[in-house]
Amino acid sequence: MIKKVFLSICMLFTLISFAQEGTASPYSFFGIGDVRFRGTVENRSMAGLSIFRDTIHMNLQNPALNSGLKYTTFSIGGTFSATNLKTSSQESKAQRTTIDYLAIALPSKKMVFSFGLIPFSSVGYNIRNINSTNTSVNQYQGKGGINKAFAGLGYKISKGLSIGADLQYNFGEISTTSIEAIDGIQFSSREKNVSNVNGVNINTGIAYQSKINKQVSLFSSVSFSPESKLNLSNQRTIATIQFSSTGLESVVEELEPINQDSKLRLPSKFTAGIGFGNLKKWVIGTELTFQDNSNFINRFNDINNAKFENATKFSLGGFFVPNYNSYNNYFKRITYRGGFRYEKTGLIVKNESIKDAALTLGLGLPLRGTFSNINIGVEMGSKGTTKSGLVKENYTNVSISFSLNDQWFQKRKYD
Repeated sequence: MIKKVFLSICMLFTLISFAQEGTASPYSFFGIGDVRFRGTVENRSMAGLSIFRDTIHMNLQNPALNSGLKYTTFSIGGTFSATNLKTSSQESKAQRTTIDYLAIALPSKKMVFSFGLIPFSSVGYNIRNINSTNTSVNQYQGKGGINKAFAGLGYKISKGLSIGADLQYNFGEISTTSIEAIDGIQFSSREKNVSNVNGVNINTGIAYQSKINKQVSLFSSVSFSPESKLNLSNQRTIATIQFSSTGLESVVEELEPINQDSKLRLPSKFTAGIGFGNLKKWVIGTELTFQDNSNFINRFNDINNAKFENATKFSLGGFFVPNYNSYNNYFKRITYRGGFRYEKTGLIVKNESIKDAALTLGLGLPLRGTFSNINIGVEMGSKGTTKSGLVKENYTNVSISFSLNDQWFQKRKYD
């Protein structure tokens, strides 16, 4: 009964949290927003590295790697983000707190069934621009994003080889608004664009590990998401508005909304990683991700200063456990994680390629008497540039997750 109540509360809390803004980046205006990292805090603390089967932690990036789970696993994670937004002449700060994922995995002898809910992309910005002559003011706002519900299977073919796949349903709403006020004119003009998004895609994976010697193993994994399509129901509304003395907005006149349905290609994505180590002691590895963004477009085709290129990401990370079986020293049982990643996001604005780089650190804190643990991660990075009048984002993300493990569906020997 306690489990059911706990899961219900977490589900409700997650659904509420997913409705909040998950980013403060002005770059979330383009495409379908700021695409979020799909992975646990444990993976994120290793720069996104995801190459080995874990017995007590879920894997949200490659479903084949869930085949190593030994217990029913419930995982939930969230992040506090502090961002410093900087142009060549101005500077601003923003903060966000979000739920990153909620997922459950149910293992059997060779197969693991998993399902959950994660944010796929987020839109969230509020920009005010006053021209050099102080004759007009432009204000740009965006909110919303796309969520992803998924269900997947991981299957262990042999001791070293496993495969997996998950089916993903994408849904959400993105709203962007631009307002222009001209000095000396009583009314302002407002353009509002709203897109309701839905679509299905799949993610497949394969993983292989083998012994190099008695102490060290080789780990490798590959995942692939083929190109899919998102269905967009778009509505554009143009109106004249007036602001009261308190700043409240009222509509003076509104034109008939323009409705248009469209389809947007969700690019294919390929990830391959390799590493080596001892799962009870240490692992180090690297991972490369390629995404075919060259045919990607914005939700509306009247944005002239942005285009897309193929995206790439390089990750290097790992973990170290001094002594996982120590009985008298808690600090020796802590998992210490770290990594570095460099990413070409695939977005080009004003002929500037938007890049993202970060250093990551993390701790895995075991809960006494159980296989469950609390994971804490810190990500310090920089995205964008101040060239060509653009914005550079220096950010610090502090993440925390709970990975709770238990044995379900076992018949009691004693009542």
